[in-house]
Amino acid sequence: MRVNPAHQLVLLRHATAEPAGTLDDPLRPLALAGRRQAAEVGTALRAAGVVPDLVLVSSAVRTRQTWDLVRAGLDVPADVARVSEDVYSAGVRSLLGLLRGLDESAGTVLVVGHEPTVSQTAAALAGPGSDDAAVARVRVGVPTAAWSVLELDGPWAALEPDSARLLRVVSPA
Repeated sequence: MRVNPAHQLVLLRHATAEPAGTLDDPLRPLALAGRRQAAEVGTALRAAGVVPDLVLVSSAVRTRQTWDLVRAGLDVPADVARVSEDVYSAGVRSLLGLLRGLDESAGTVLVVGHEPTVSQTAAALAGPGSDDAAVARVRVGVPTAAWSVLELDGPWAALEPDSARLLRVVSPA
């Protein structure tokens, strides 16, 4: 029988954005399909009982818009989110560094970020007890609005590769 994990980490790739074009990458907004996806993610997270205590959001327009729509489905206060340029530019190593610095009172943390960092971080953290199908999915990358749920038994400060259980990856319908 598994003891309740100390922490839960949810890694969410932003919803579908408008194609690259005349706007700089950080300024790309969500497409209409992305707005629908993000709203569905909020509802799905709530139905799964995954409600964050803290949210780290990339500073890009599409990730902030994704979070706003997800938050509406979760019915959590706006002040749980921290918008950060560091999440926008993060690779796996730097994202792990951000997570290691979290306060232990944050039981469930949601990161709203970008590919390939979201899937590569999930793959790097997936250790013993992870779902094999979920690991296989994150190893090849995830589509927009996909989210991965990981459990950690230790403190945030001890977060290392192979130190979590990747339980599932959920993609939009």
